Parts: sequence; C-alpha cells; structure tokens
Amino acid sequence: MTLTLAVDIGGTKIAAGLVDSEGRLAHRAQLPTPDGDAETVWAVVEKLLGEAMRTADGAATGVGVASAGPIDLPRGTITPINITEWQHFPIVQRVAEVTRLPVRLGGDGLCMALGEQWCGAGRGAPFLLGMVVSTGVGGGLVLDGAPYDGRTGNAGHVGHVVVAPDGGDACTCGGHGCVETISSGPGMVRWARRHGWDGTDAKALGQAANQGDDVALKAFQRGARAVAAMIASVGAVCDLDLVVIGGGVAKSGALLFDPLRAALADYAGLEFLRGLRVVPAQLGGDAGLVGAAALARG
Repeated sequence: MTLTLAVDIGGTKIAAGLVDSEGRLAHRAQLPTPDGDAETVWAVVEKLLGEAMRTADGAATGVGVASAGPIDLPRGTITPINITEWQHFPIVQRVAEVTRLPVRLGGDGLCMALGEQWCGAGRGAPFLLGMVVSTGVGGGLVLDGAPYDGRTGNAGHVGHVVVAPDGGDACTCGGHGCVETISSGPGMVRWARRHGWDGTDAKALGQAANQGDDVALKAFQRGARAVAAMIASVGAVCDLDLVVIGGGVAKSGALLFDPLRAALADYAGLEFLRGLRVVPAQLGGDAGLVGAAALARG
C-alpha cells in the first residue's frame, strides 16, 4: 500500500499522519505545540515524523506539510504568527533531512480546502474556497481543480479581506477592518462584551445565542454578514461554485449558516454568483492532514 506522510503545524497542536490513496488516514498522532525556542518546537515535529516513518515501514513516498502562515513557498520557510519562535524556519529542508523523501509545503488554509475537495464536503468541486472560522479566519483556494498557491504561497488569506473600510478594529495583520476582526470567535466576543454581554469566550457566546440572548445573537449575525460580504467579493473575483466552512465557530451550525446564507443572497447580486453554495466542512481536524497528502501527491 502506497502512503503519503502528512504534517499539520499549528499554534496549539502539531499532528502527523499517513494517508492512503483514497484519502483515508492509516495513522494519526498529535502533540501540543510547546513553548520554548525554535528547536523545542522542531523536536515535537521530529518525534511525530519518526513515529509515522516507523509505522509506514518504507511505504511512504512523499511528505505534505500544512502550516499556519505566513509561509515562503519559494524558500521553503515558515513564519507562523502563532509560533513566534519560528522566524523563516526552514521546514522543507528539515523535514526532508529526517524523512529522505520529497516534501511539498502549503498553507493550512489551502490544505484544508484540498482535503475537503478530495474527500469531504467539496468533493470534486472545481472552483472552491475552503475556510476555517475559529480563533482566526483562514482560507485556501482550489481553482480549476488545482491548488492555487499564489506568488509566495499565501493566496487565500481571506480573513484579511477588508469588509469595514471606514475604520473597524485593528487586526493582528497590521490593518483595520478585516473580516477576521468581526467574524472570528474572539472578534465576536469582543463586540458582544462591548455591548453588554458578560461572558468570556466563543463557546459561551454560542450557548447564549442558542438560549435567545439578544446581544449574542446580534454578534453571530454581524459576524455572518461580514463573512458573506467577503465570500461575495472572493466569489466574484474567482468565479467560485462552492464555499466549505469549518472551524470552531462553524460548529455553531445554524447560528452562523442561516444568517450567512441570507446575507449572501443580498451581496451576491451578479447572475453567475447566484448559484454559489456555502456548506459546512466534513473532515473536521483531519482536513489539513488529508489536504497536505493531496498536495504531496500532486
């Protein structure tokens, strides 16, 4: 059996797996992303790689790496915002040294989109935006059936589409008014707390909204409308036919998707956008690994 080794690197966890030719995980393991210097973080990746290689027993033919960004695809390096110890870390070189296999790097949003397009809610869709709405808003593009990296590997950073051009909250990217500032879990919580809600996190906000709390409901509606505005813009630029949304906020189900679809009907006025569908992701936390494998398989 031919296997592809996949790694998914994020600020809270690092996962590695072996994916077969049908997109099924034959092995999966993960560890928390540690605090410490760059080599302390690398040691976790190396441990997971070693375990996967032993499990593969020579059957792995390549490695796909999904990473939080920004990434530098031409140089094979990553500088994840949420792993401050890694600045231009040579991830492709280091993984190749350990595995002695060809390595392909992609952003985590791109790999999520590829995973869903291969085996999930976007199966076979030729023009797809995959999104994660959670502590941040990330994304990746599949255009004409192929992953779209862009010039540096960072195409699809839809969380930083500006939807509040006349101000808006400051964003971690250095800009203002990005959809991430409005629609991410922390963004919705900040807005709700400014308007009198006294909870602490997005999970509690979702519970309050489900119980009919007016401020919590408005926070979700506001976040959904911002996502809809962004989707309409990206859809118009890329001529999309499907958007797949995963992540913690997306798990709120109808709280997000009902107002999002209603708002999208308002924003997507062009005839070619009226058939644009928005659906929940299916692969959950495995989408990055499956998509990284798809990337490595070409």
